[in-house]
Amino acid sequence: MAEETTKETFDSLNLKENLLRGIYSYGFENPSYIQTHSVPPLVKGTDLIAQAQSGTGKTGAFVIGSLQKLDEEEKSTQILIISPTHELVHQSYSVVTELSKYMDVTSLEVIGGTSVNDCKRDLNSCPQVIVGSPGRVLDMIQRKYLFTDKITTLIFDEADEILSQGFKDTIYHIVQFMSTKTQICLYSATIPEDILELSDKFLNNPAKILVKKEELTLEGILQFYVNIKVNDWKYNVLTDLYDTISVSQCIIYINSKNKLMEVYRSLIGENFPVGYIHGELSPPEREETMNQFKTGHTRILLSTDLLSRGIDIQQLSLVINFDLPRSKETYIHRIGRSGRYGRKGVAINLVTDRDIPYMKEIEAFYDTKIEEMPNNIGDYLNN
Repeated sequence: MAEETTKETFDSLNLKENLLRGIYSYGFENPSYIQTHSVPPLVKGTDLIAQAQSGTGKTGAFVIGSLQKLDEEEKSTQILIISPTHELVHQSYSVVTELSKYMDVTSLEVIGGTSVNDCKRDLNSCPQVIVGSPGRVLDMIQRKYLFTDKITTLIFDEADEILSQGFKDTIYHIVQFMSTKTQICLYSATIPEDILELSDKFLNNPAKILVKKEELTLEGILQFYVNIKVNDWKYNVLTDLYDTISVSQCIIYINSKNKLMEVYRSLIGENFPVGYIHGELSPPEREETMNQFKTGHTRILLSTDLLSRGIDIQQLSLVINFDLPRSKETYIHRIGRSGRYGRKGVAINLVTDRDIPYMKEIEAFYDTKIEEMPNNIGDYLNN
């Protein structure tokens, strides 16, 4: 396993001292596979395609590489990071601010749904790192509020997701505003045809890094299932489970919005500290929900698969699949939320007899084992 044979430390990556301080204070201990392999080419200025799922440490990889490369003396925008959703912009931005807190670095979020005038004012200071959503970033460039002449590195996070959301033309326009010397890095969970097309068109002899399926971090995550005879009994099993375990925070994935709201109303009725997030919430509502969860005001977060890419909650040790995901690929995105960077995590799948064959397919797909949940499940979460 690549994760086990990689004995690199952050010290061996020859990083700036104040960046190292930020890395260790954030809670990173040793670099993951994607960090070890993509930080050096990023620092060197090589174009890059990195295929890596959530849970592999890729946000840390491109933030560490960018901050190492950045010239702190040059007070202009040098790093531009594009993410497909507001949640992922917030996620990447928070990692930038945390890892750079001992450095002399300015950074800014640029997202839609905020005042253009406020954005213009904030951009006047020429922040060195900008993290933004595709539409608003392009708008700011076209209005000449965001200057691209000193940008040395352009990073697309979840590039497959950006393209699948219809931002292809936007991406092409953003790239065309860059200098021919600007380094372009694509981080993507999958490498579909349109990613290869983008690479062929704009990237110059890119380094290619592939985190193979068997190297994804299901390692360190204990996976269990509870066999429930009748689908309608899932809610009772869920509340019984919560009564028997002590856990700081938990995400519960439910496939349909209607079912999610039904479970939410029931949990609120029993005074559980619960919030919810789904695709029909406005960006401010989603941000407020995430803040409530991250600060511990709510300890349970119900989510559709909107959240399954990229949201890193430091205290998260438990993920519950109220429903198995509709696609096998989504399973890693969901349970990759727990047990990141060597921390232990637990995933519990609530399954009916009809779900068992599909669960077996998931086991085969990831070459993993999902065990029947033991009675002493609390012991696994309290270790």
